[in-house]
Amino acid sequence: MSAFQANSQLILALSKGRIFEDTLPLLEAAGITVTENPETSRKLILSTNDPDVRVIIVRATDVPTYVQHGAADFGVAGKDVLLEHGGEGLYQPIDLNIAACRMSVAVRNGFDYETAVRQGARLRVATKFVETAREHFAKKGVHVDLIKLYGSMELAPLVGLSDAIVDVVSTGNTLRANDLKEVEAIMDISSRLIVNQAALKIKRARLQPIIEAFERASKK
Repeated sequence: MSAFQANSQLILALSKGRIFEDTLPLLEAAGITVTENPETSRKLILSTNDPDVRVIIVRATDVPTYVQHGAADFGVAGKDVLLEHGGEGLYQPIDLNIAACRMSVAVRNGFDYETAVRQGARLRVATKFVETAREHFAKKGVHVDLIKLYGSMELAPLVGLSDAIVDVVSTGNTLRANDLKEVEAIMDISSRLIVNQAALKIKRARLQPIIEAFERASKK
C-alpha cells in the first residue's frame, strides 16, 4: 500500500467525463457525495462528504495502474482499457453497466474494407488499443500493420496514415463528421469496478459495503 493511503482512508480513481458522471449515482447509492467538480476544479484530489473517502482524477488509461500499484484502493475503468492493461493485480467484481459503447473498425467513406479483407490485403490500422486490435485481426486471419496513436484517431485514414482505425464508438457522430464509416463491431464495452487485491484484504470492512452498494445500483 502507498504511504498516501496506508491509513483507513479509501482512495477511488476515476477519469473525467462520462465515467465520472456515470459513477456519481453509484457513489450516492453508497452514501458518498463528491463535493467538487473536476471539470471546474484544478484539483486532482477531490473531497467527498465522507472524510475517509477521496477521489483522485487520472487519465482513463492510467486508472488500472493506480489501482494495481496501490496508489488507489479501487477505481472504475472501461473494458477497453482493462483489456489493454491486462488486469494484473486487480479484482474485478462487477460490470457496472455504465459508459456503454463499442469497439469498432472504421474506414473512410469510399474504402472497400470487405473486398480488401477478402482479397487478403495487408491493412494499416491506427489505434491506441493495440492488443485488442492485434487479437481481433489475428482471429480473422487478416494481416495488419498496427500504428499506435494516442488521440485524433479519425484523422489517420483521412491523411493516408492508415487504411482503417480501431476505436471506441458511442453515437458514431464523430466518425460521420470526419467522413468515416463503421464497418465492423469488435465488442461491446462498459465500465467495471476494479479493486486493489491487497486493499480488499486490509480494508475489506470499508470496501465491501461500497462494492455491494455499487452492485445493487448497477442492476437497477
